[in-house]
Amino acid sequence: MANVVTDPHVRPDVIIPDLSKPDPAVTFARDDIAFVYGTKWKQRYFTKVGDDYFPLGAQWDITNKVWRPYLVAPNTDWWVPFYPAQNSGRPTGPLCDGCHSVNYDIKTKKVTEWNVGCEKCHGPGSLHVQRRTAATIVNPAKLDYVHANDVCIQCHSQGQPLKNPIEGRYYDWPTGFHVGLDLKDFWRLEDHKLGETTFTHFADGTAHKNRMQGNDFVQSLMYTRGITCFSCHDVHGTQNNADLIKPPANLCLTCHGPNSPNGPHAPTVEAHTHHRAGSPGNECVSCHMPRIEQEIANVNVRSHTFRFITPGMTERDKVPNACTGCHTDRTNEWATAELKQWTPHSPWRLD
Repeated sequence: MANVVTDPHVRPDVIIPDLSKPDPAVTFARDDIAFVYGTKWKQRYFTKVGDDYFPLGAQWDITNKVWRPYLVAPNTDWWVPFYPAQNSGRPTGPLCDGCHSVNYDIKTKKVTEWNVGCEKCHGPGSLHVQRRTAATIVNPAKLDYVHANDVCIQCHSQGQPLKNPIEGRYYDWPTGFHVGLDLKDFWRLEDHKLGETTFTHFADGTAHKNRMQGNDFVQSLMYTRGITCFSCHDVHGTQNNADLIKPPANLCLTCHGPNSPNGPHAPTVEAHTHHRAGSPGNECVSCHMPRIEQEIANVNVRSHTFRFITPGMTERDKVPNACTGCHTDRTNEWATAELKQWTPHSPWRLD
């Protein structure tokens, strides 16, 4: 499960950078930190004032091992105009904590537990504690594909609550929703107009930033065919990156294979990818899930539309493609010319 939030007083070792080393971006001390968010891509720090938590002004870029400022800038997230410009006026309760806790109460600002616990995905559990049968708890695996995916989309998406503000505050998570209800009654995904590049989307509709897997996925053929998030991920934990149920090189081949109805329509995987076996370019995710969605600075996560973005689309819509994302010393023109030599692929799908 996503154990993102950690109390450094309970686990002092969770703080990755050495706070004893001065840095101009860091204007706080270890004692100011009430909560730490993240240990994979970036680490953010929050202080407590009264009964609210607030972001501190620097974040640690884990990949590049460098401090970076942390302040959501104007003309980015939709909620920015409704809050003061300083972090000290932006509480995490309405902006973060609904997804980083179980049962955040907007009146009391209390949670059942921090991080993603059982009830976040299985719905209210009190009846199940009293009577431990399948009838007293929600099993996402037994839901239809829309409601099953909504278990994850409730937090892995960019959107807005249908009702805002609530008691004078604007919320950036689906307040009132829990698994077992209809997410569409509480939440709408961020709007996008094809052809426009925005803070949230590329011009073709692919997500532009992190935590938008749901926005991507609902556009995909996989979604319309009934695939669910847990067809590929096991949130209870695996040994694979992103809690994948198998390594990426094997996972897609569970359902896809040479000349299968699901594709690829080629005698071998290598004949489809035109890359040698065992190379990164021969993995399905390299071309169908390129790392183009920004996590922090130059660190990106994979898209989830599963579309192959052609170099021609990059020229037209400025959405990055996998070819020149890997072959960084090459141009889109070179990539298009190479693709035209690949047979038996359709020449009509390269623009």
